[in-house]
Amino acid sequence: MGGGLPNFLLVWILVLALLCYCHKIGKLIDKGTTRLFAILPVICIFVVLPLYISVFNLRALSSFFLSWLANFKLLLFALDQGPLSPQPVPLSLPHFIALACLPIKIQQNPPPNLSPHSQELVNVNDNQDLEKLVNVEDNDTPSQEVPRKGLSTPLKYFIKFLLLVLFGYMYTKEEYIHSKIIFLVYVIHIYIGLEFILAMVGAVARAFLGIELEPQFDEPYLASSLQDFWGKRWNLMVTSVLHPAVFNPVRSLFSRFMTKKWTLLPAAIASFLVSGIMHELIFYHIGRRKPTWEVTCFFLLHGVCLTIEIVIKRELNCSWGLPRVVAAPLVVGFVVATAVWLFMPTVVRCKIDVEARMEIIAFINFVKGVYIYLKNVL
Repeated sequence: MGGGLPNFLLVWILVLALLCYCHKIGKLIDKGTTRLFAILPVICIFVVLPLYISVFNLRALSSFFLSWLANFKLLLFALDQGPLSPQPVPLSLPHFIALACLPIKIQQNPPPNLSPHSQELVNVNDNQDLEKLVNVEDNDTPSQEVPRKGLSTPLKYFIKFLLLVLFGYMYTKEEYIHSKIIFLVYVIHIYIGLEFILAMVGAVARAFLGIELEPQFDEPYLASSLQDFWGKRWNLMVTSVLHPAVFNPVRSLFSRFMTKKWTLLPAAIASFLVSGIMHELIFYHIGRRKPTWEVTCFFLLHGVCLTIEIVIKRELNCSWGLPRVVAAPLVVGFVVATAVWLFMPTVVRCKIDVEARMEIIAFINFVKGVYIYLKNVL
């Protein structure tokens, strides 16, 4: 299924054509079953398209953008929900295509002069993420603040870039460093690399579309709880899609069998289960290997732990939390430890770590070459 860069371009030309078709369908067919059946072939195509891209990183990104984000947004669009169906003004074609296939979300500024509690309610009504909904109902700790708007500051990106350079140096000395430390570096490298890529995509989209965007990450290493980590700080584009596509329907379904107070628990676990399955699909696209379901177990474990956290807070009627300086290392430590245990084996099996290491070493060697050249010239 190779083809290199030309094949990648052909795939994305097809993507653009299919999204133009979906945009037209939205104007011709009302929401509901008929629109869903009209869009369903596009969703099926988006599931398999990444397999026709041979370039490793381009295949990985296309899988995330198309098979996961775009497909979930199109499913919501079939029901006239989600980011592709703003009310009352429909999206223009360029905005529709960008929002459908890129990990971006138009920033929704809350009305001015509202109290923090009123802003929370506005966010919930606007189908914001799971964390805000849980916090409103559970009276979560005061440290659970509404995430800052906009992309991260250049200084923070520069610091993270320096960390990548440091990691590259460590990779060149890998034989002298304990394997567990290298494994830990891979975990941090994946986070920083993903944040850089999504930030660059967001910056380009913002420049071309002239709109302000929500942040994709909000410093997850500062999370004061699992709710805070997964709901407010980690990969917020995924959270914003899972909430209306999975969390709300499951919660509505379980409201028939239990009180509303407890329906968020199965809804949260279902959201983590779907996230795990979609990660398995992405890893299948990347490595062309049958899933071992360790990644799904990782997300299910966090889903269960998050629901336990909610139950404990609710039963003890907690209105306080550990200081962030204490809570953040505990939360991040748990995430990293479980990632090394259940997530990273699949990363290694798909050779993502090898590709990342080769890329950063190649970049460092390129910078060295440019430096030596300029030094000799000047």
